[in-house]
Amino acid sequence: MAPKGSQRVVNKIVAENRKARFNYEIIDTYEAGLVLTGTEVKSLRDGKANITESYASDEGDEIWLINSHLPEYLQANRFNHEPRRRRKLLLSKREINRLRAAINREGMTLIPLKIYFNDKGRAKLELALGKGKKLHDKRETEKERDWNRQKTRLLKDRG
Repeated sequence: MAPKGSQRVVNKIVAENRKARFNYEIIDTYEAGLVLTGTEVKSLRDGKANITESYASDEGDEIWLINSHLPEYLQANRFNHEPRRRRKLLLSKREINRLRAAINREGMTLIPLKIYFNDKGRAKLELALGKGKKLHDKRETEKERDWNRQKTRLLKDRG
């Protein structure tokens, strides 16, 4: 058994797209692997990634993560990576075909929700299939959220 100080952090979230659930109605989620270079992994372990403006697109037989920002690793010198390069996502053929059909036929979008390290220490991306919300849907979501906050305050005061 390993000593207490050397245990790994399981499912450490590195980057999260918090506005995605507000702007999109999430239909289904998928776990995808990322093809990364060594300096990108080290930069992720520092926890300095940003996926708020990123999206995924299908090109050919592959799905790519576009416009995600992984800053350069400072100790890497000339072997560094491009911060906004396109990164290939690792999914099975069946999942890729299912996603491609949903995108082309039903007009859905692939949205990255979060990047994290799984229990084996591999970088994973939680990818969501979603539809964009209309303005009235966003207002409804906000009203519901406010009501839930108010309800918890009332219950807290009485109980």
